[in-house]
Parts: sequence; structure tokens; C-alpha cells
Amino acid sequence: MPPRTEAAKEKAEETPAASEVTPSDKGSQEKAPPEKAQPEKPVTEKTSGEKADSSFKPSLVKEVKRAAEEEKAGPWRSYKEVLAKLAQRLLDAQRPMRILQALRWPQTVEEQFLKSKARELPEISYDPDLGFDPEAKRAELVELVRDIDRELGQKDELGRILRESCEEYIKVVQLLEARGTKKFYELSRKLYGSAKDMLPDGKTTVRAMGLQLYELLTTIACERLSKTGPEPQRRDIDAQTAALVLNERLSRFFGEMTVRVEVDDALVADAAAGSDYVKIRSGATFSARDVDILEVHEGWVHLATSLNGQAQPVARWLAKGPPRTAAVQEGLAALLEILTFRSTPRRAKKLNDRLLAVDKAEDGASFLDIYEWYRTEGYELEECFQSAMRIFRGGTVDGGAPFTKDACYCKGIVLNQAFMLAALQHDRAELIPFLFVGKVAHQDVPVLFQHVSDGIVRPPPFMPPIFEDMNGLAVWLSYSSFFSTLCKTSIVEYYAGAMKR
Repeated sequence: MPPRTEAAKEKAEETPAASEVTPSDKGSQEKAPPEKAQPEKPVTEKTSGEKADSSFKPSLVKEVKRAAEEEKAGPWRSYKEVLAKLAQRLLDAQRPMRILQALRWPQTVEEQFLKSKARELPEISYDPDLGFDPEAKRAELVELVRDIDRELGQKDELGRILRESCEEYIKVVQLLEARGTKKFYELSRKLYGSAKDMLPDGKTTVRAMGLQLYELLTTIACERLSKTGPEPQRRDIDAQTAALVLNERLSRFFGEMTVRVEVDDALVADAAAGSDYVKIRSGATFSARDVDILEVHEGWVHLATSLNGQAQPVARWLAKGPPRTAAVQEGLAALLEILTFRSTPRRAKKLNDRLLAVDKAEDGASFLDIYEWYRTEGYELEECFQSAMRIFRGGTVDGGAPFTKDACYCKGIVLNQAFMLAALQHDRAELIPFLFVGKVAHQDVPVLFQHVSDGIVRPPPFMPPIFEDMNGLAVWLSYSSFFSTLCKTSIVEYYAGAMKR
């Protein structure tokens, strides 16, 4: 009979259960001498603020507790089997929860808004049918949290990732129930963060970072940056043509894996990636540079991490991204635009303006205020509406309660670069490719890498070329850090004095 071990089992918010007693071997003909009773060691429950023990290594053999001793013993289960089953339950539970779809505005809203000459707040009504029963979904997720603790124990680091994801999906249910109210913003801030949040340095807010970038990006004269002038920025490629071009490019990138790019008339964003597809918004127009950016942002990052997650035989939850993974995902996609020289000052400013728009809306700016701000920043009227709609979908259009997800992009760029630089400086470069293993948060990456050797996690099969040979990346990250320290304002101003017109 194979050896059996038992992971510590604790129930959150309950008194720890008594230790399981193993019955004596009924086939033995000799009675063992009675052992001297040993005092029980107290079992302590981990408080909500206490971190799991990172040195805890789960046994790969599991023994299932049974309700009664006389119950017939079933086959032993490996740790991988238990984890895979729990992961599949999480995937099944989140499947009907389509966050962005539930926040869509009816197409008639834009027509009515423009008909009012942008003077009246749009009136929004959301479909009450979420595609699932909120109460039943909440109960399902609560039960799953209990089973994760019971099956894996609270010291298990992979169990922590599953538990945190479940707890976030419970908040997502509440978020969708609160559409159109101030409570929506409170939940959005808990899930996606805020422009008011502090960066890990403990000094800089996300808002302060955005304002500094605004000063830098607003002063760049884009028309002088290309030999051909503004021509590459002309948005004369329609959605159907863009889809055809991207289909051909992504088919080359993913090889034998079947992926598709299709046009969708219900998207809010210009493009969005799914499990094995990228959708392009019908009616959107693109420049050649925009298409290059979509290839990297939607294809090489969002689509690739989805497919890498689906390729996991055990860590199946990596195929889907709860809100806790948003900053890594969106920041990684935006950072890759920069690393591959696909981005432009206009694109970088657009991402940063989303952060500033969230900040303004958090401080009380209404939909009309944000629409007007975008107009004064030089955006076309259709872009002004679409950009403002991103900020207010799900929240309240009179201000003070936005959807804060768009603050993740620039924050994520900074955090991903810092993560990569830290990995290089501390001889952990092997962790960097695991940003692409699926939908992850930064704190997940070392844990996931630790489980490659036991087969629980597989390395990502699809990665951008720059991460397959990271020599150039290492030099770029090192010098970018060095330059940011050396090239202070006084040095820049020294040369600026000689350039005055």
C-alpha cells in the first residue's frame, strides 16, 4: 500500500477540527503495548493578515478523509489530481461571468448623446440578466473556498492562488449586481485598484506617475518623428482588413495552433482577445502602426497567455484571469509594445490618459467633463465618446464612481519592468518567461516556477521572441534603470539650453 500523508486541514472562520485517528490494523494477531498518551499540540488558525509559509512543500500523495471509519476506502489520490479537480471547478464556476459584456452600453446611447450635442448625460440601463443566478454562484464559490482549504490546507501556496481567485470572483458577482451605483466603484477599487493607490516604493501614487508621464508625452511633436511624416498614422484600414492582416500574422506566430481574428459589432474596445481568438470592433479604423500594436498586445500577450494556460494539465486556472491578474496582463501587453518599438507617443499618451481620466472621475468629474477633457486633448469625437464610456461603464455617469480597470495599464508597465529588473539583478532571470505561463499576478510567479520540476506547471510554449533570448532585454532593462538615475533634470537642461529655437 503506498504511503499516505495528510496536508494540514483548516477551515476558515471555524474552530480547527480534531486530529484524525487512524484505526489499528485489523489483520494483526498481536496487540501492541499501550503507548503513553502525549499531550496534543495546539492547532492555531492563520489570521487573515498572515502570509502562508512559502517554505511549505505539499506532499504529492493525498489521503482523503472519510465521513465514517466504516465507509469503504477508495483509491488514493495524488496532489495533482486534487489540485486539477479544484482548478477545473474554478474554471467552471467563472465561465458564465462575463464582466465586460455585462458592462456594455446599448449602441443607441452614443447616437442619443451626439444628438444632444454632447450637452446631456447619457442615460444607461443594464440588462438585469447576468447569465447566471448571483446567489447560487456566490454559494458555489463559497463552497469551493471551503473545499480548497479542506483539501489543500491554508499553508499550500497553490491553494492560496486558487482561494484568492475564488474570493475575487465572489466580489465580481457583487460588482455586477451593483452596476449603476456608487457601490460598483467601491468594489471596482478593491478588485482593480485606483489611481490613488501607492506604488511599492511607498512614496509615489499611481496618479503622480500619470501626471509626470502626461508632462513628458504632451511635449513630443509626433509629426517630426518619422521620415515619412504623419502618413503611417493615417487611420484608413477598416476592421475587416485589419482582421485579415492579423489572421495571417498570428497564424505564423502560433504555428499549428488554430487561432482566429474576427469582426464584432458589440465590442467597447477597438479589439479584445479571448480563449483562442481576437475580436476587432466593427466600424473601427486603424493605422498601419495600430495593426502592429494589436499584433503584439492582443496576440503575443493576451492570446498567448490564454493558450499557455490552456496547455496546463494541472494548473488549469491559468487559462482565465481574475482581476488580480489585470495589472500584469495589461501592463505586460503595453510594455511589449514599447520593447518591440511598436508603440508611439500618441499610443503611450492614450494609455496614460485613461489613468488620468479614472483619477478625474474618482474625484467627481462627470461623463460630460471627461468627454470634454478628451476633446481638448485632441481626440476625435468618436474617440472621445468611446474613451469616456470605458471609464464610466458600470459606474455612475455623474462622477465619483468610475470603473477603475483602465488605471492598470501604466501601473502595470512600471510594475512589470521592476519585476524583470529585480529578477535580473537577483539572479532569477528564469522567472521572467513565467509571466507568460498564463494569467498570473507577480506574487504567483515564483510559486509556479517551483512546481515545474514536479510537473504541476509546464513552461509556456508561446512567448515573444525577445523573451526566448533575454540578452538584449537584460541590457535594455539595465540601461533604462541607469539612465533614469543618471539623466536628472540638470543634465537634460544642459543640452536643452543649446536647442532653444
